Amino acid sequence: MDGLLAGFRKNRTKIWVGAVTLLLVFYLVVSFQRSILLLTDSNLTAKAIGGAYLVLPVVGAWALIRELMFGARTEQMAKVLEAEGGLPVDDLPRTPGGRIVRAAADAEFEKYRAEAEAAPEDWRSWFRLSCAYDAAGDRKRARASMRDAVRLFTAAS
Repeated sequence: MDGLLAGFRKNRTKIWVGAVTLLLVFYLVVSFQRSILLLTDSNLTAKAIGGAYLVLPVVGAWALIRELMFGARTEQMAKVLEAEGGLPVDDLPRTPGGRIVRAAADAEFEKYRAEAEAAPEDWRSWFRLSCAYDAAGDRKRARASMRDAVRLFTAAS
């Protein structure tokens, strides 16, 4: 029982992603089915709604595949960096609530920004910059930096 619980803790994020993915796939299948039902109706308004409704599963499937591939590549890059000993160390001070102290994250960020500017074609520097953005609380720039890292990693592979 302890092994099962330890395995669950270790793979908690993957289990959560799998569950949300299954729910989204179920939603996409039901949406597709409903759009087909509306398209087969004799009423022109129903056909128009069915055609418009058919767009939802297509866009949803595209977004799902894109995000899953992004996550898989990010995990792959993290494994490479871990094997090389290049992952940033998470030793920043935290508040009693567990959040990273913003001033410390901002100070650490400058180091990774300079590294990315010095080596703009190295995916490793962009990966670490993304982690620094995330620690500083800037999720939008963290994601953009990780996209750059993924692009460079895929080009190098």
